[in-house]
Amino acid sequence: MTSPPRSFTRPQPDPVEAIRTASRALVRELGFMDATLAGSALSPSAVHALIELEQGGGCTASDLGRRLRLEKSSVSRLLARLVAAGSVAQEATRPDGREKSLALTAQGRAQVEGIHRFARNQVRQALHQLPPHQHGTVAQGLAAYAQALRAARQPGEEAAAQSAPPIEIARGLPPGALGRIVEMHARYYARERGFGRFFEAKLARELAEFSDRLDDPRNAVWVALQGDAVLGSIAIDADDFGPEAAHLRWFILDDGVRGSGTGRRLLTQAIAFCDRQGYPAIELWTLSGLGAARRLYDDAGFRLTEEVSAAQWGKETTEQRFRRVRPSEAA
Repeated sequence: MTSPPRSFTRPQPDPVEAIRTASRALVRELGFMDATLAGSALSPSAVHALIELEQGGGCTASDLGRRLRLEKSSVSRLLARLVAAGSVAQEATRPDGREKSLALTAQGRAQVEGIHRFARNQVRQALHQLPPHQHGTVAQGLAAYAQALRAARQPGEEAAAQSAPPIEIARGLPPGALGRIVEMHARYYARERGFGRFFEAKLARELAEFSDRLDDPRNAVWVALQGDAVLGSIAIDADDFGPEAAHLRWFILDDGVRGSGTGRRLLTQAIAFCDRQGYPAIELWTLSGLGAARRLYDDAGFRLTEEVSAAQWGKETTEQRFRRVRPSEAA
């Protein structure tokens, strides 16, 4: 008698070790292990010093040390080399000469322009290896990690002042949003419910079909944006349930913003739109056991009306139907 086959569960990687491995790879791929950096004859610290002086001219040696996280003696030696090479000029700002303002020379500005050309080409070549919808994810992830490292080193007001840009709710689909919405669904439901390629392909087809109907003012989609990065979505589809109800669809959040209130903001936008349009009700289908989403639906006035077993996503699961009646209709 053979034992039943066990379902395959992919082990979850340790994020600490995954980030450490990726950080080592970045350091090596960007060339920080070499004596020179960015296609120049300059050391990594010299390259960063010139960029800082370009972006914030008029700073002093102390300012530069704080920005580069270098001790006073290291900054003094670095500046002495750059001044001797003709890349940086110093001008005394106090009569005793103890404090000097730093600025790039014409040669220094030309060096920085070459560094920028090299670095931009390096980034573009790397991004060319990724699908366009992942470009914003890379930028947002790197920025968030850098800010987290800085916050851990600089707790308090200084770190808070350098926090990530605010998350905005925007109507419509910016470039790359379709693929990003599919990606967030695919990753979340693969982890939580074991859904695979069938689910992802079906979702992509339905979302693409819906996007062709966005010219109809009864349909709408909103995304949560942090800079150019899409971190969440929600949509209202007027064509699924007839005139009696709008269909709320594709409500998803990036893992990094769960619990931030972004989901509630998206849901509020969608409900307000439906009420303005005069829909008698809003309905949605979801899976059982999604606790955080269920709490949002309950708070917004949705009530469970149906529960069925189905396999439309390629795997047997329990689906739930919720309905919210517009307040004037309920009265």
